Amino acid sequence: MSWIGIVLVILCLYLAFKVAGFFFKLLLWALVIFGIYWLAAPYLGLPRFF
Repeated sequence: MSWIGIVLVILCLYLAFKVAGFFFKLLLWALVIFGIYWLAAPYLGLPRFF
């Protein structure tokens, strides 16, 4: 494999980790928002989903 191929593999792995990290953060924020809603819904008079 040439050095261009090695650079491309490293770059693709870096971008894959960045995309995975973004989706992981998005999932964590969704869980936090859902948890806050689930805890606050009875006090606000809103229905719970579960």
